[in-house]
Amino acid sequence: MKFLASLALATAINGATAFVAPQANRAATQLAMSDYNVNTSVRDNVDVGVGGPLSSGVGGRDLAEIWDNSSPVIVQGGSLRTWSFANPAIESVQVLLKTEGRPLDADVELWQGPDNTPHKMRVYVEDGALRTFNAVIGTPRGPNTVAIRNIGQLEFPLDAVVRPDRDDGLAANIASVAQRSETIQGGALRTYPFNPTVDSVAIILKTDGRPLNARIELLQGPNNNKQVVELYTEDGLDRPFFAIVETPGSGNVVRVVNTAPVEFPLYASVDAYRVGGDGEWADDGLMIGRAF
Repeated sequence: MKFLASLALATAINGATAFVAPQANRAATQLAMSDYNVNTSVRDNVDVGVGGPLSSGVGGRDLAEIWDNSSPVIVQGGSLRTWSFANPAIESVQVLLKTEGRPLDADVELWQGPDNTPHKMRVYVEDGALRTFNAVIGTPRGPNTVAIRNIGQLEFPLDAVVRPDRDDGLAANIASVAQRSETIQGGALRTYPFNPTVDSVAIILKTDGRPLNARIELLQGPNNNKQVVELYTEDGLDRPFFAIVETPGSGNVVRVVNTAPVEFPLYASVDAYRVGGDGEWADDGLMIGRAF
């Protein structure tokens, strides 16, 4: 009897194992093999003294590399140049402007259809070589045309690069750094002083779908504007504004003014983008008590 019971038990076990699904041989991916921590912030991976996402190779290209690999178009003083993008898949465009060290004064507009300008900017830079203008504007639902007019004198030409922004381009790098957002009510302003170790600042301005009217200033000393951008966007949610402001030297303060009425608040994200120097600062470059 014991022999028959043992034989029946062995038969039952073998029959049960026949219904067990075989284990699949899963290929080990790089994400599975790495020590990835979901609680790690992108800002924690920025090495102080080395640079931000552009210099550390986290997607996108360095600004200097973009200029080296592009063919800038010279826009003479008083002239107008346009770049058309017929492909509706292009949802954002990089706009980079610089000079040979002379002042930069230009109007940047986005045309979509006849007599429709959903995005426009007035850009002034005191030294277009020391502080280049770098921005990303949204171009959903093409075709779209970007128009740049050099409103300076004939003696002040500028170089312009207008190209599509990729998924891992400037906008993605700026968004990965500028994660802290605050509300600026209509008619109000916020100032953001930065340490001398900060080489550039990432800025994102957007709304909840209302129009966006703002003024961005880079100050270095009392009432000393090094760079000014007057911005208008028809829909701040559909076309948010991304920018990288270069801040060489010390005493740099970024001031954001909401020039719209009180019914039109905006959301601003301003953070250190590229950090250089010897890295003696404990924070990420944004000084304590930044908003006044």
